[in-house]
Amino acid sequence: MALPGAMLDHVIINARDDLDHAADTYRRLGFTLTPRGYHSLGSMNHLAMFGNDFLELIAVPKGATIRRDLLSYSLGLNGLAFGTEDSTTTYDALSKAGLPVEPPLEFIRPVEVDGAARDARFRAVRMKEGGVPYGRVFFIHHFTRDLLWRDEWRHHANGVVAVVRAMIVDANPVAGTKLYADMFGPEVVRDIKGGKNVVAGNANIEVITETTLKDQFGPSVPNAEGRGAYMAGLTFRTVSLTKVAQALQAGEIEFVQRPGQLVVPARVALNALLEFVE
Repeated sequence: MALPGAMLDHVIINARDDLDHAADTYRRLGFTLTPRGYHSLGSMNHLAMFGNDFLELIAVPKGATIRRDLLSYSLGLNGLAFGTEDSTTTYDALSKAGLPVEPPLEFIRPVEVDGAARDARFRAVRMKEGGVPYGRVFFIHHFTRDLLWRDEWRHHANGVVAVVRAMIVDANPVAGTKLYADMFGPEVVRDIKGGKNVVAGNANIEVITETTLKDQFGPSVPNAEGRGAYMAGLTFRTVSLTKVAQALQAGEIEFVQRPGQLVVPARVALNALLEFVE
């Protein structure tokens, strides 16, 4: 049975139980966010939709008794979701390959589209608890893509059109990329300076040492909070760095401008380093 293809579907910023603050911050960063949604599993979210992928801000209501796992995870970038069009086959292939996956879990999120109430439907294939030391990695099967990828949600003041990189810190990048080699095949993993790179469709997942991250971004890096391995940040493709700068200035967001890139320090963006490139 063939292993699934590597295609990054979305990235997840964990806001714990303060989605209001997260939404305000990311709107000031220039992102257009979907209306607040509530999953049947107990979490709630806002999305920033791009061409073929998206950013998710996720949290639980204050005082919630379910999905309290989100409260135990660190604030910031916490999840990578890969796409699948056949979650049953994906689960079977990963199980056969010996990966620690949970059986597919189906859930819904009510949405309102064109004045009508609809249910966005999903099925997730998740790694078992403790299977990933630096956050959550799972596959997501969209049954109702038309309810998410809508043109009115794809236009952002910062001009972002895609997620092109996710950065993970691990003192041992070889060990840190073994999961991806096992999930997708060893050919998707390549050597880069200071670590390894996983080719995931139009995006790259970089597993690098903390020294490498600090060499690239200096004081803009996130607070590791004592973690030996953690998801550190994201790179977004924009149609215009000028649009990014204008959006950040309008939102009164601190940023660092360098040739060919703008960087928002992690302390400004819920402990997630954000880079924008053309």
